[in-house]
Amino acid sequence: MALEKLQIVDQVEVVENGCVQVRTKTTIMEDCKQISSTFHRHVVAPGDDYSKQDARVKAICAATHTAKVIAEYKATQKGV
Repeated sequence: MALEKLQIVDQVEVVENGCVQVRTKTTIMEDCKQISSTFHRHVVAPGDDYSKQDARVKAICAATHTAKVIAEYKATQKGV
């Protein structure tokens, strides 16, 4: 009986305010058959450090988190 834990970023989306929403799927496999899976979600907001993210998330953040988007996001957060 061989158990294996797989983690993949299976969904990445950019929402209107520039936040990047990331979903990670964790799958437990036993003898090449899935026996369990769970999901974890987190958000990378404009201006956040994304250097430790998955390569695809880094690429999307680099493309979407422009100086303008970061400034607009921070301006909306002051009123919260």
